Amino acid sequence: MTTLLSWARSFGHFLMSLARSAWRSILQWSIRRWLAFFAAILTVVALLYFFDLPDVAQLREASTRYGAWFPLLFTLGYVIFTQLPFPRTFWTVAAGILFGPWKGLALSLCALTVSAALSLLIVRTLLGDWIRPHLTHPAVFKINAHLERRGWLAIASLRMVAGVPFSLLNYVAALTPVKLSHFTVATLLGSIPTTALGVFFGDALTGHTSPSIIVAMVAFAAIGMGGLYMDSRLPTRP
Repeated sequence: MTTLLSWARSFGHFLMSLARSAWRSILQWSIRRWLAFFAAILTVVALLYFFDLPDVAQLREASTRYGAWFPLLFTLGYVIFTQLPFPRTFWTVAAGILFGPWKGLALSLCALTVSAALSLLIVRTLLGDWIRPHLTHPAVFKINAHLERRGWLAIASLRMVAGVPFSLLNYVAALTPVKLSHFTVATLLGSIPTTALGVFFGDALTGHTSPSIIVAMVAFAAIGMGGLYMDSRLPTRP
């Protein structure tokens, strides 16, 4: 308990130092950066206000209108919308409804992997140089070093837990030294179970949730938690 309280105090100090550093950094922004920041905020607000998330009926209409181009457009929409902190469940279930189980699964896995890698690169480009010096703080150094050595197993395990937000995990992983290649492969492999559940559920949608889907989601979440436990027990190279 004493060790946990000591770490909590150290982590609180880390967050405070991070906040002070962020404020000093913001105060030093150039006019161009401030304009870019407000332009980005206004763009996001405009997108959220003027463009609603399409429903399945609209996607069906688009599939008829665009024909052979529709899978590419669907994948592009999946990648763009999942950059924001919204659940990707809609897109996964819609893939099953629109494309069937196997093509829907392939498109979903391709789109979410591209989306995750893109999020990682964007966040690292915007914040990487600023936050990297702070990761030597005692409160986060061991976690950071662990992710650098074996982050792929932690990422893959967390992807199997349906309750872990897709976008949030992308943002957090971007602030760690986990390699892009490891993160991408771990995201692809770890996302297969929950993505398959969503796609197959969409394919067999009857208007009510199948109990077997819930059981499978709990089972995959347990596997993911087991992976995290195994990750904590396995030795790592210094």
